[in-house]
Amino acid sequence: MTDMTADKPAASTGPARSLLKVGERTRKRNAAEKRFRMLGLAAVVFGIVALLGLMTSILSNGLSSFNQTYIALDVYLDPAKLDKNGNRAPEDLRKITTFTVQPLILSAMQTMLEERELAAEGVNAKQAAALISKEAPAELRRYVIANPDQIGETVSFDLLASGRIDGYFKGRVTMESAALDRNISPEQLMLADQLKQAGLLELRFNWAFFTAPDASDTRPEAAGLGVAILGSAYMMLIVLVLSLPIGVAASIYLEEFAPKNRWTDLIEVNIANLAAVPSIVFGILGLALFINFVGLPQSAPVVGALVLTLMTLPTIIIATRAALKAVPPSIRDAALGVGASKMQAIFHHVLPLAAPGILTGAIIGLAQALGETAPLLLIGMVAFVREYPGAPPEGFFDPASALPVQVYNWTQRGDPAFIERASGAIIVLLVFLLIMNAVAILLRRRFERRW
Repeated sequence: MTDMTADKPAASTGPARSLLKVGERTRKRNAAEKRFRMLGLAAVVFGIVALLGLMTSILSNGLSSFNQTYIALDVYLDPAKLDKNGNRAPEDLRKITTFTVQPLILSAMQTMLEERELAAEGVNAKQAAALISKEAPAELRRYVIANPDQIGETVSFDLLASGRIDGYFKGRVTMESAALDRNISPEQLMLADQLKQAGLLELRFNWAFFTAPDASDTRPEAAGLGVAILGSAYMMLIVLVLSLPIGVAASIYLEEFAPKNRWTDLIEVNIANLAAVPSIVFGILGLALFINFVGLPQSAPVVGALVLTLMTLPTIIIATRAALKAVPPSIRDAALGVGASKMQAIFHHVLPLAAPGILTGAIIGLAQALGETAPLLLIGMVAFVREYPGAPPEGFFDPASALPVQVYNWTQRGDPAFIERASGAIIVLLVFLLIMNAVAILLRRRFERRW
């Protein structure tokens, strides 16, 4: 008697079953599978909607920061105020202050309004000059120092409009809000409209947003990312030079040469734990070790790079070890079988095949380091920095900022124009991250080999 014949009577006592008819258990299983698919689809849709909402918010607030309002003004560079000695000596011109230049702008604005017959009720010449940014005197001063031969001439300048005027043409400031604002009045906005109709005021692309340094709280229209971009570039260069060789070398040793014992197990556990440590802990370590103990300067790119290197190393080591493990053992065995040493087998065969994964892990680690803020705040990179760092290697020790820190700094200021600037900086940071991830994908596809 077989099992099939033995179970036949028992089966006949129950309800009839057929492969062509869906049973109760099958229906429940199919329903559970359908619910799971719907749950997964809902999660994907929710993630996409959240991402679209985030991107919409950032783009709607930040795209306007790439445009800026400028006022065309012909300024007479009066020698009586700029060069009283008449010798055009650079040391004398450097003594010019913005207070010396300010009356020239006021006079030029008054002359332009009279010539164009532009006026608004209740707006005097000083209030009309307030339409121009407080950065304008400094800009004129730099021009005079760089071009002393232009003293005595009338020069055309495209000067930044004030933050309120810029916000008016971007929809951030209205007539109603201006009536309650002590920094601008509706009459001044009317005068700005007249200047625009006369072709003296225009909104155009703002290249200075990428090149200019940060500005004070009273001049948000002049704030730029120049120092932050340069500081981030310096840090990423040092992180790449330090973290990639050290991380790859440590991974090769742990994966290929280190004996398997409790010590290597302990090291592996600690590396995995370091990858999960909050980034602010590395900032505390950098503050205690590199600044307080070693004595490196605060706000310097070299300190930020060292902190980010410590934070990036676990990510690179884990990614490199995974790439080395993915290479089939037959590659090693074949190399050793034809007489290659273990070092030759690793560096001539295993490492080239693992290169795509290693490069991908390194770029992802750098992208993570580029967006870190907390450790940089603790080492003082949140300080207000106006001067550009010098050329390497001296520039690595000069004060600088970084893109994520600049975003944090601008969000802490009261003027709404800085919120616009912060959203624009986020867009720039996201573009850098997208480029780095795209490079990682391209490198992986370029060097990937099949076996």
